[in-house]
Amino acid sequence: MQSITLIQGILLAVMATIVGIDFWLEGLFIFRPIIVCTLTGIILGDLQLGLLAGGLTELAFAGLTPAGGTQPPNPVLAGVMTTVIAYTTGKDAATAIGLALPFSFLMQYVILFYYSTFSFFMNKADKFADDADINGLIKLNILTTLIVALTYGAIVFLSAYVAQDAMQSLVNSMPSWLTHGFEIAGGILPAVGFGMLLKVMLKKQYIPFLIVGFVVASFVQYSNLLPVAVIGAAFALFTYNLDKDRESLIVKSNNEGDDLGEGI
Repeated sequence: MQSITLIQGILLAVMATIVGIDFWLEGLFIFRPIIVCTLTGIILGDLQLGLLAGGLTELAFAGLTPAGGTQPPNPVLAGVMTTVIAYTTGKDAATAIGLALPFSFLMQYVILFYYSTFSFFMNKADKFADDADINGLIKLNILTTLIVALTYGAIVFLSAYVAQDAMQSLVNSMPSWLTHGFEIAGGILPAVGFGMLLKVMLKKQYIPFLIVGFVVASFVQYSNLLPVAVIGAAFALFTYNLDKDRESLIVKSNNEGDDLGEGI
């Protein structure tokens, strides 16, 4: 078990502020857990832990996207706290995912609160729009974004640095059966997230590739996942070239049909 220093806590807060702005605006998508966990690992001085936690957390959140009024857990707090909990308590990343979920839900409730309260700014925004006051609209957007950004920084600082002793005591006081339950839940979450993603993306024409990839990944021993990724890229390139050839034949056939029609 290790402790987070004040400097690390401040750096985590600054990082959360930046990625929180990106999550609010959905611009560069640096708020994804695989990036947030990696950045957290770098700040804590344990890049390997950050990469491991990022891979597991990203899989868990791969299929979690907002649908209508339903909001999934916050990926920023999930990424930060999964790495922080694993770092400070000595638990593995799979267990830390389950322990980080309350922080993720807390941040999402705060964001939902902002979604509601920021509606009071709409009258002001409408007035700025009617008056063609561009500067007023810019200032209003900066104000609301700044509120969200500072909230991310404050919650991460309080959760990761201020509350770390209490968090360590809570985790260490848990009975072994409860900790094992969190470990199992954390191991299941990546499979659930990937399954939700496949539910959207999987088409019948891609099932053969899924079967081949599953067999290769399950029965061929690799020291890392790079060969699997290369095989996937080869399949993607093969499908891309096949589709391009098919499109070329269709265009050529249409052109020949047009020439024949003109001749007649």
